[in-house]
Amino acid sequence: MGHHEPAFHYCPVCGGELNTVTLKKSEPARQVCSRCRFVFYLDPKVVACTLVDVQGKIVLLKRSIEPQRGHWVMPGGYVDRGEEVTAAAIRETREECGLDIRIQDLLGVYSYHGNTQVVVVYTAKSIAGQLLAGDETAEAGLFHPDEIPWDRLAFQSTTDALRDYFKRMKADKSPVRHSEIQGRKEFSLTT
Repeated sequence: MGHHEPAFHYCPVCGGELNTVTLKKSEPARQVCSRCRFVFYLDPKVVACTLVDVQGKIVLLKRSIEPQRGHWVMPGGYVDRGEEVTAAAIRETREECGLDIRIQDLLGVYSYHGNTQVVVVYTAKSIAGQLLAGDETAEAGLFHPDEIPWDRLAFQSTTDALRDYFKRMKADKSPVRHSEIQGRKEFSLTT
């Protein structure tokens, strides 16, 4: 995921000019309205992704759009305002590759200095649907662990999540149980 930083010039509350101000020495500079003193926080975007297992192979998608067109990525996308992260992961997986999934575990949360996204990755099993390339996907593929195209992965979060997944599977340790975090047995969304 890229890290484009939008430029805002006017206050969304009163229309006054926004100025960059350091409010506290321990925090980054913020945009503050010169008229009403509203502090305009630029919050990170949450991205929900899945590492989907289909009979021992991992689903990867070749991007048909920028950034990183032609590189492989796990299914995922932005969480909509008010949407549960697990629901977004399920929705994005269906939209991007045609699979209905059951979320199994929280694999990890990935963030990087200077990047405006926080990437939440779940492990999942395919429960229905047919693997296909969605609107933003040139190709959908199933990869055995020794077939992963490491030199053609789109984002650092994809590389890190795959490494974490294989490391945990090799050590035979389950990732954090999502059901323990949410107090539910499992998450799935079917049509």
